[in-house]
Amino acid sequence: MQIIKAISKFTALVLSLSMLTALLSGCGEPKGEMRNMSTMEIVKDMGLGINLGNTFESCGGWINSSSVTNYETGWGSPVITEDIIKGYAESGFGVLRIPVAWSNMMSGDYDINPEYLARVKQVVDWALATDMYVILNIHWDGGWFEKFSGKDKDECMHKYERIWTQLTAEFKNYSDKLMFESLNEEGCWDDIWNRYSGKEDGKAEAFGLLNEINQKFVDLVRASGGNNKKRHLLIAGYATDISLTCDELYKMPVDPENRCAVSVHYYTPSTFAILEKDASWGKCRKDWGTDADMAELEKNMDMMKEHFVDKGIPVIIGEYGCPVKNKDKDSIKKYLTSVCEVAYDRDMCPVLWDVTDAFYSRTECSFKDKDILKGLMDVKN
Repeated sequence: MQIIKAISKFTALVLSLSMLTALLSGCGEPKGEMRNMSTMEIVKDMGLGINLGNTFESCGGWINSSSVTNYETGWGSPVITEDIIKGYAESGFGVLRIPVAWSNMMSGDYDINPEYLARVKQVVDWALATDMYVILNIHWDGGWFEKFSGKDKDECMHKYERIWTQLTAEFKNYSDKLMFESLNEEGCWDDIWNRYSGKEDGKAEAFGLLNEINQKFVDLVRASGGNNKKRHLLIAGYATDISLTCDELYKMPVDPENRCAVSVHYYTPSTFAILEKDASWGKCRKDWGTDADMAELEKNMDMMKEHFVDKGIPVIIGEYGCPVKNKDKDSIKKYLTSVCEVAYDRDMCPVLWDVTDAFYSRTECSFKDKDILKGLMDVKN
Protein backbone atom coordinates (compact mmCIF):
# COMPACT_ATOMS: atom_id res chain seq x y z
CA MET A 1 0.00 0.00 0.00
CA GLN A 2 2.86 2.41 0.81
CA ILE A 3 4.43 1.69 -2.58
CA ILE A 4 1.13 2.47 -4.32
CA LYS A 5 0.79 5.76 -2.41
CA ALA A 6 4.37 6.68 -3.29
CA ILE A 7 3.76 5.98 -6.98
CA SER A 8 0.56 8.05 -6.86
CA LYS A 9 2.36 11.00 -5.27
CA PHE A 10 5.17 10.74 -7.82
CA THR A 11 2.67 10.69 -10.71
CA ALA A 12 0.91 13.76 -9.31
CA LEU A 13 4.26 15.56 -8.96
CA VAL A 14 5.25 14.75 -12.54
CA LEU A 15 1.88 16.00 -13.83
CA SER A 16 2.14 19.19 -11.77
CA LEU A 17 5.61 19.89 -13.20
CA SER A 18 4.31 19.06 -16.67
CA MET A 19 1.43 21.50 -16.31
CA LEU A 20 3.77 24.20 -14.97
CA THR A 21 5.96 23.71 -18.03
CA ALA A 22 2.91 24.02 -20.23
CA LEU A 23 1.98 27.30 -18.55
CA LEU A 24 5.47 28.74 -18.94
CA SER A 25 5.87 27.56 -22.52
CA GLY A 26 2.78 29.52 -23.54
CA CYS A 27 4.49 32.83 -22.79
CA GLY A 28 5.61 34.64 -25.91
CA GLU A 29 4.56 31.78 -28.20
CA PRO A 30 4.77 32.57 -31.94
CA LYS A 31 1.63 33.62 -33.74
CA GLY A 32 -0.03 30.68 -35.47
CA GLU A 33 -0.92 30.74 -39.12
CA MET A 34 -4.40 31.84 -40.23
CA ARG A 35 -4.72 30.63 -43.79
CA ASN A 36 -6.89 32.16 -46.47
CA MET A 37 -9.39 29.30 -46.29
CA SER A 38 -13.14 29.49 -45.90
CA THR A 39 -14.81 27.62 -43.05
CA MET A 40 -16.31 25.28 -45.64
CA GLU A 41 -12.79 24.46 -46.85
CA ILE A 42 -11.57 24.01 -43.26
CA VAL A 43 -14.40 21.58 -42.45
CA LYS A 44 -13.66 19.60 -45.60
CA ASP A 45 -9.96 19.54 -44.72
CA MET A 46 -10.77 18.06 -41.29
CA GLY A 47 -11.86 14.79 -42.87
CA LEU A 48 -13.13 12.55 -40.07
CA GLY A 49 -13.01 13.27 -36.34
CA ILE A 50 -13.11 11.63 -32.94
CA ASN A 51 -13.98 12.86 -29.44
CA LEU A 52 -11.78 12.64 -26.35
CA GLY A 53 -14.92 11.77 -24.39
CA ASN A 54 -15.46 11.31 -20.64
CA THR A 55 -12.14 12.92 -19.82
CA PHE A 56 -11.84 16.67 -19.19
CA GLU A 57 -15.63 17.06 -19.01
CA SER A 58 -15.98 14.58 -16.14
CA CYS A 59 -17.61 16.26 -13.16
CA GLY A 60 -19.48 15.46 -9.96
CA GLY A 61 -19.42 16.32 -6.30
CA TRP A 62 -17.98 12.92 -5.44
CA ILE A 63 -14.75 13.63 -7.35
CA ASN A 64 -11.89 14.78 -5.10
CA SER A 65 -11.29 18.37 -6.24
CA SER A 66 -7.69 18.50 -5.03
CA SER A 67 -6.15 17.82 -8.45
CA VAL A 68 -6.80 17.96 -12.17
CA THR A 69 -5.89 14.28 -12.44
CA ASN A 70 -8.84 13.29 -10.27
CA TYR A 71 -11.22 14.84 -12.80
CA GLU A 72 -9.31 13.62 -15.84
CA THR A 73 -9.61 10.03 -14.60
CA GLY A 74 -12.93 10.47 -12.77
CA TRP A 75 -15.08 8.81 -15.42
CA GLY A 76 -12.71 5.97 -16.23
CA SER A 77 -10.07 7.48 -18.48
CA PRO A 78 -6.40 6.89 -17.82
CA VAL A 79 -4.17 9.94 -17.65
CA ILE A 80 -3.92 11.16 -21.25
CA THR A 81 -0.47 10.82 -22.77
CA GLU A 82 1.09 12.21 -25.92
CA ASP A 83 1.15 8.69 -27.37
CA ILE A 84 -2.63 8.41 -26.92
CA ILE A 85 -3.08 11.61 -28.90
CA LYS A 86 -0.60 10.53 -31.58
CA GLY A 87 -2.54 7.30 -31.95
CA TYR A 88 -5.67 9.20 -32.99
CA ALA A 89 -3.75 10.90 -35.78
CA GLU A 90 -2.04 7.67 -36.82
CA SER A 91 -5.47 6.01 -37.02
CA GLY A 92 -6.40 8.58 -39.68
CA PHE A 93 -8.54 11.08 -37.77
CA GLY A 94 -8.12 14.68 -38.84
CA VAL A 95 -9.82 16.46 -35.95
CA LEU A 96 -9.96 15.83 -32.20
CA ARG A 97 -12.89 17.31 -30.29
CA ILE A 98 -11.99 17.98 -26.66
CA PRO A 99 -15.02 18.38 -24.37
CA VAL A 100 -14.26 20.32 -21.17
CA ALA A 101 -16.15 21.15 -17.97
CA TRP A 102 -14.42 24.41 -17.07
CA SER A 103 -16.28 24.78 -13.76
CA ASN A 104 -14.13 22.06 -12.21
CA MET A 105 -11.79 23.62 -9.60
CA MET A 106 -13.08 27.09 -10.55
CA SER A 107 -12.66 29.93 -8.05
CA GLY A 108 -13.26 33.65 -7.53
CA ASP A 109 -15.16 35.44 -10.25
CA TYR A 110 -15.49 32.27 -12.33
CA ASP A 111 -11.72 32.04 -12.61
CA ILE A 112 -10.65 28.92 -14.49
CA ASN A 113 -8.15 26.93 -12.46
CA PRO A 114 -4.70 27.58 -14.01
CA GLU A 115 -3.60 23.96 -13.63
CA TYR A 116 -6.81 22.73 -15.29
CA LEU A 117 -6.31 25.16 -18.15
CA ALA A 118 -2.63 24.25 -18.51
CA ARG A 119 -3.43 20.55 -18.67
CA VAL A 120 -6.10 21.00 -21.35
CA LYS A 121 -3.73 23.29 -23.23
CA GLN A 122 -1.02 20.63 -23.12
CA VAL A 123 -3.36 18.09 -24.75
CA VAL A 124 -4.45 20.67 -27.33
CA ASP A 125 -0.77 21.26 -28.15
CA TRP A 126 -0.10 17.54 -28.50
CA ALA A 127 -3.00 17.21 -30.94
CA LEU A 128 -1.94 20.23 -32.99
CA ALA A 129 1.61 18.88 -33.12
CA THR A 130 0.27 15.84 -35.02
CA ASP A 131 -1.31 18.25 -37.55
CA MET A 132 -4.83 17.38 -36.42
CA TYR A 133 -7.42 20.08 -35.99
CA VAL A 134 -8.85 20.62 -32.49
CA ILE A 135 -12.38 21.63 -31.47
CA LEU A 136 -12.50 23.06 -27.94
CA ASN A 137 -15.80 23.68 -26.18
CA ILE A 138 -17.76 24.15 -22.99
CA HIS A 139 -19.31 20.73 -22.50
CA TRP A 140 -21.98 19.66 -19.98
CA ASP A 141 -20.64 21.61 -17.04
CA GLY A 142 -22.61 20.72 -13.94
CA GLY A 143 -25.96 21.85 -15.28
CA TRP A 144 -25.65 25.61 -14.88
CA PHE A 145 -26.86 26.21 -18.44
CA GLU A 146 -30.35 25.24 -17.26
CA LYS A 147 -30.47 28.45 -15.21
CA PHE A 148 -30.24 30.68 -18.28
CA SER A 149 -34.03 30.44 -18.57
CA GLY A 150 -34.80 31.88 -15.12
CA LYS A 151 -33.94 34.71 -12.78
CA ASP A 152 -30.25 33.75 -12.90
CA LYS A 153 -29.89 34.55 -16.60
CA ASP A 154 -27.66 37.59 -16.07
CA GLU A 155 -25.37 35.66 -13.74
CA CYS A 156 -25.19 32.76 -16.20
CA MET A 157 -24.32 35.13 -19.02
CA HIS A 158 -21.62 36.66 -16.85
CA LYS A 159 -20.13 33.22 -16.19
CA TYR A 160 -20.32 32.38 -19.89
CA GLU A 161 -18.52 35.61 -20.77
CA ARG A 162 -15.88 35.04 -18.08
CA ILE A 163 -15.11 31.55 -19.38
CA TRP A 164 -14.73 32.62 -22.99
CA THR A 165 -12.82 35.78 -22.05
CA GLN A 166 -10.20 33.60 -20.39
CA LEU A 167 -10.11 30.97 -23.14
CA THR A 168 -9.87 33.47 -25.96
CA ALA A 169 -6.99 35.22 -24.17
CA GLU A 170 -5.16 31.94 -23.62
CA PHE A 171 -5.47 30.68 -27.18
CA LYS A 172 -5.61 33.93 -29.17
CA ASN A 173 -2.29 33.31 -30.93
CA TYR A 174 -3.13 29.76 -31.99
CA SER A 175 -3.48 28.89 -35.67
CA ASP A 176 -6.69 28.17 -37.55
CA LYS A 177 -6.20 24.49 -36.68
CA LEU A 178 -7.96 25.37 -33.40
CA MET A 179 -11.72 25.91 -33.52
CA PHE A 180 -13.89 27.11 -30.62
CA GLU A 181 -17.37 25.65 -30.09
CA SER A 182 -20.00 27.82 -28.37
CA LEU A 183 -21.50 25.06 -26.18
CA ASN A 184 -22.52 21.41 -26.27
CA GLU A 185 -26.08 20.00 -26.18
CA GLU A 186 -27.36 22.27 -23.42
CA GLY A 187 -28.87 24.90 -25.70
CA CYS A 188 -32.48 24.02 -24.91
CA TRP A 189 -34.83 24.86 -22.05
CA ASP A 190 -37.80 22.57 -21.49
CA ASP A 191 -39.17 24.87 -18.79
CA ILE A 192 -39.73 27.48 -21.51
CA TRP A 193 -40.74 25.16 -24.32
CA ASN A 194 -40.98 21.38 -24.44
CA ARG A 195 -40.90 19.95 -27.96
CA TYR A 196 -43.05 17.03 -26.86
CA SER A 197 -45.83 19.21 -25.43
CA GLY A 198 -47.50 19.74 -28.79
CA LYS A 199 -47.69 23.45 -28.05
CA GLU A 200 -45.96 26.46 -29.57
CA ASP A 201 -46.09 28.58 -26.40
CA GLY A 202 -42.58 29.61 -25.41
CA LYS A 203 -40.90 28.15 -28.48
CA ALA A 204 -39.76 31.47 -29.92
CA GLU A 205 -38.42 32.53 -26.51
CA ALA A 206 -36.44 29.31 -26.10
CA PHE A 207 -34.89 29.57 -29.55
CA GLY A 208 -34.24 33.26 -29.01
CA LEU A 209 -32.26 32.52 -25.87
CA LEU A 210 -29.93 30.13 -27.68
CA ASN A 211 -29.56 32.60 -30.55
CA GLU A 212 -28.62 35.28 -28.04
CA ILE A 213 -25.96 33.11 -26.39
CA ASN A 214 -24.47 32.10 -29.73
CA GLN A 215 -24.34 35.76 -30.84
CA LYS A 216 -22.63 36.69 -27.57
CA PHE A 217 -20.06 33.97 -28.26
CA VAL A 218 -19.21 35.28 -31.72
CA ASP A 219 -19.06 38.91 -30.58
CA LEU A 220 -16.80 38.04 -27.65
CA VAL A 221 -14.39 35.93 -29.73
CA ARG A 222 -14.13 38.52 -32.51
CA ALA A 223 -13.36 41.31 -30.02
CA SER A 224 -10.70 39.34 -28.13
CA GLY A 225 -7.73 40.13 -30.36
CA GLY A 226 -4.99 38.13 -32.00
CA ASN A 227 -6.04 35.38 -34.38
CA ASN A 228 -9.48 35.23 -32.79
CA LYS A 229 -10.66 37.96 -35.11
CA LYS A 230 -10.60 35.41 -37.92
CA ARG A 231 -10.87 32.14 -35.98
CA HIS A 232 -13.29 29.57 -37.37
CA LEU A 233 -16.15 29.00 -34.94
CA LEU A 234 -18.60 26.19 -34.33
CA ILE A 235 -22.13 27.21 -33.39
CA ALA A 236 -24.32 24.81 -31.42
CA GLY A 237 -27.71 23.96 -32.90
CA TYR A 238 -30.86 23.89 -30.78
CA ALA A 239 -30.28 20.89 -28.48
CA THR A 240 -27.86 19.93 -31.32
CA ASP A 241 -30.93 18.22 -32.78
CA ILE A 242 -31.24 18.12 -36.55
CA SER A 243 -34.96 18.85 -36.94
CA LEU A 244 -34.90 21.62 -34.31
CA THR A 245 -31.75 23.19 -35.72
CA CYS A 246 -33.40 23.25 -39.14
CA ASP A 247 -36.38 25.11 -37.64
CA GLU A 248 -36.85 28.65 -38.98
CA LEU A 249 -36.56 30.01 -35.42
CA TYR A 250 -32.93 28.91 -35.20
CA LYS A 251 -30.65 31.66 -36.46
CA MET A 252 -26.95 31.56 -37.17
CA PRO A 253 -25.22 34.49 -35.45
CA VAL A 254 -24.12 37.53 -37.42
CA ASP A 255 -20.38 37.19 -38.02
CA PRO A 256 -18.48 39.94 -39.86
CA GLU A 257 -15.84 37.39 -40.87
CA ASN A 258 -18.37 34.81 -42.13
CA ARG A 259 -16.39 32.02 -40.48
CA CYS A 260 -18.99 29.95 -38.64
CA ALA A 261 -20.11 26.33 -38.96
CA VAL A 262 -23.13 24.74 -37.28
CA SER A 263 -22.98 21.71 -34.99
CA VAL A 264 -25.56 18.96 -34.55
CA HIS A 265 -25.30 15.48 -33.02
CA TYR A 266 -26.60 12.20 -34.40
CA TYR A 267 -27.91 9.45 -32.12
CA THR A 268 -30.89 8.31 -34.19
CA PRO A 269 -32.72 6.07 -33.52
CA SER A 270 -32.05 6.59 -29.82
CA THR A 271 -33.23 3.09 -28.98
CA PHE A 272 -30.17 1.79 -30.85
CA ALA A 273 -27.71 4.66 -30.55
CA ILE A 274 -28.23 5.41 -26.84
CA LEU A 275 -29.93 2.55 -25.00
CA GLU A 276 -27.93 -0.40 -23.68
CA LYS A 277 -31.03 -1.88 -22.05
CA ASP A 278 -34.77 -1.28 -22.02
CA ALA A 279 -35.92 1.99 -20.46
CA SER A 280 -39.25 3.53 -19.51
CA TRP A 281 -39.25 5.54 -22.75
CA GLY A 282 -38.10 2.85 -25.16
CA LYS A 283 -37.05 -0.73 -25.85
CA CYS A 284 -33.37 -1.29 -26.54
CA ARG A 285 -32.61 -2.19 -30.16
CA LYS A 286 -29.69 -4.54 -30.75
CA ASP A 287 -29.79 -4.37 -34.55
CA TRP A 288 -29.68 -1.56 -37.10
CA GLY A 289 -29.49 -1.42 -40.87
CA THR A 290 -32.91 -1.95 -42.47
CA ASP A 291 -33.98 -0.04 -45.56
CA ALA A 292 -36.14 2.13 -43.28
CA ASP A 293 -33.12 2.84 -41.06
CA MET A 294 -31.05 3.96 -44.02
CA ALA A 295 -33.90 6.08 -45.37
CA GLU A 296 -34.22 7.84 -42.01
CA LEU A 297 -30.48 8.53 -41.92
CA GLU A 298 -30.42 9.92 -45.44
CA LYS A 299 -33.50 12.06 -44.80
CA ASN A 300 -31.87 13.68 -41.75
CA MET A 301 -28.55 14.34 -43.45
CA ASP A 302 -30.33 15.70 -46.53
CA MET A 303 -32.18 18.08 -44.23
CA MET A 304 -28.88 19.47 -42.90
CA LYS A 305 -27.44 19.72 -46.39
CA GLU A 306 -30.44 21.61 -47.76
CA HIS A 307 -30.79 23.98 -44.79
CA PHE A 308 -27.10 24.74 -44.31
CA VAL A 309 -24.46 23.27 -46.65
CA ASP A 310 -26.32 24.24 -49.84
CA LYS A 311 -26.61 27.77 -48.45
CA GLY A 312 -22.88 28.02 -47.77
CA ILE A 313 -23.00 27.20 -44.04
CA PRO A 314 -20.64 24.32 -43.13
CA VAL A 315 -21.84 21.49 -40.88
CA ILE A 316 -19.96 19.42 -38.32
CA ILE A 317 -21.66 16.36 -36.81
CA GLY A 318 -19.97 16.99 -33.46
CA GLU A 319 -21.02 13.61 -32.06
CA TYR A 320 -22.36 10.37 -33.46
CA GLY A 321 -22.05 6.82 -32.22
CA CYS A 322 -23.64 3.97 -30.33
CA PRO A 323 -22.95 1.75 -27.33
CA VAL A 324 -20.97 -1.46 -27.79
CA LYS A 325 -22.79 -3.32 -25.01
CA ASN A 326 -25.83 -5.44 -25.97
CA LYS A 327 -25.45 -4.62 -29.65
CA ASP A 328 -25.00 -6.80 -32.71
CA LYS A 329 -21.38 -6.39 -33.84
CA ASP A 330 -22.22 -6.12 -37.54
CA SER A 331 -24.90 -3.54 -36.75
CA ILE A 332 -22.37 -1.42 -34.85
CA LYS A 333 -20.07 -1.36 -37.85
CA LYS A 334 -22.89 -0.67 -40.30
CA TYR A 335 -24.29 2.15 -38.18
CA LEU A 336 -20.96 3.90 -37.61
CA THR A 337 -19.78 3.61 -41.20
CA SER A 338 -23.18 4.53 -42.64
CA VAL A 339 -23.56 7.70 -40.55
CA CYS A 340 -19.98 8.63 -41.36
CA GLU A 341 -20.39 8.03 -45.09
CA VAL A 342 -23.79 9.69 -45.52
CA ALA A 343 -22.57 12.80 -43.66
CA TYR A 344 -19.17 12.96 -45.37
CA ASP A 345 -20.66 12.52 -48.84
CA ARG A 346 -22.76 15.62 -48.14
CA ASP A 347 -19.63 17.65 -47.29
CA MET A 348 -20.16 17.44 -43.53
CA CYS A 349 -17.47 16.43 -41.01
CA PRO A 350 -18.54 13.49 -38.80
CA VAL A 351 -16.89 13.30 -35.35
CA LEU A 352 -17.21 9.92 -33.61
CA TRP A 353 -18.20 9.99 -29.93
CA ASP A 354 -15.67 7.81 -28.13
CA VAL A 355 -14.94 7.14 -24.47
CA THR A 356 -12.24 5.05 -22.83
CA ASP A 357 -11.88 1.71 -24.60
CA ALA A 358 -15.17 1.90 -26.46
CA PHE A 359 -13.68 2.09 -29.96
CA TYR A 360 -10.15 3.33 -29.30
CA SER A 361 -7.83 1.70 -26.76
CA ARG A 362 -6.14 4.34 -24.64
CA THR A 363 -3.85 1.61 -23.32
CA GLU A 364 -2.66 0.36 -26.70
CA CYS A 365 -2.97 3.81 -28.32
CA SER A 366 -4.77 2.36 -31.32
CA PHE A 367 -8.25 1.70 -32.67
CA LYS A 368 -9.59 -1.56 -31.24
CA ASP A 369 -11.57 -2.94 -34.17
CA LYS A 370 -9.44 -2.55 -37.28
CA ASP A 371 -12.35 -3.62 -39.48
CA ILE A 372 -14.51 -0.75 -38.23
CA LEU A 373 -11.60 1.67 -38.58
CA LYS A 374 -11.02 0.58 -42.18
CA GLY A 375 -14.73 1.04 -42.87
CA LEU A 376 -14.57 4.59 -41.54
CA MET A 377 -11.38 5.56 -43.35
CA ASP A 378 -12.61 4.06 -46.63
CA VAL A 379 -15.31 6.75 -46.55
CA LYS A 380 -12.66 9.31 -47.53
CA ASN A 381 -11.56 7.33 -50.58
